[in-house]
Amino acid sequence: MIEGQIDNIYEQGPGDPDSLVILLHGLGSNGQDLISLVPFWVNALPNTIFISPDAPFVCDMVPPGYPNSYQWFSLQDRDPDKVLAGVKAAAPILEAFIAQQIEKYNVKAGKVALVGFSQGTMMSLYTGTHYKAPLAGIMGFSGALAGPPGSNKIPVRLVHGEADDVVPVAAYTHAREVLEREGFEISGYTTPNLPHSIDETGIKSAEEFLKTVLL
Repeated sequence: MIEGQIDNIYEQGPGDPDSLVILLHGLGSNGQDLISLVPFWVNALPNTIFISPDAPFVCDMVPPGYPNSYQWFSLQDRDPDKVLAGVKAAAPILEAFIAQQIEKYNVKAGKVALVGFSQGTMMSLYTGTHYKAPLAGIMGFSGALAGPPGSNKIPVRLVHGEADDVVPVAAYTHAREVLEREGFEISGYTTPNLPHSIDETGIKSAEEFLKTVLL
């Protein structure tokens, strides 16, 4: 893998789509993780192509040689300033990837949604709101808002487990408060007893959101 470049993607959907969903995985995972959610959504979105890339960097928080483990940026140091710097450094890579997929499939930016989990949600909230053109929306699971959002006030839905011991549920509250204050159209909820994961209710909520912003 060339450093700083997205080289591997997983896809599911038609070759001539009307809309596009880009799925962004969390720290230490890979594109296969979130593409596994697509079978739950394809019937509702038959003309949508789903694209789930491996993040551009090998994860630095797993044992050496551990296969297929990637990250958007390092979280060895979770100081907020360092996290924001990591998001900003990775954002141009993701922006370029979004632009490439828009050109490849000949869809408008307003027909592109981002779906993120954990670190992928952090990337989605930053890059999606700062992108050069307004996207359709952002669906974020178990993530956080790393820094001030951009000027693209697109619809955002956030879902977070109240028992999340990786990204505390306080991150949901913070993100929602900031985005609402900045004038974003926000929806979402927290789920009692849910750890750092996506449950069936969250999958269904994402389907409803994607239908709303893409159809």
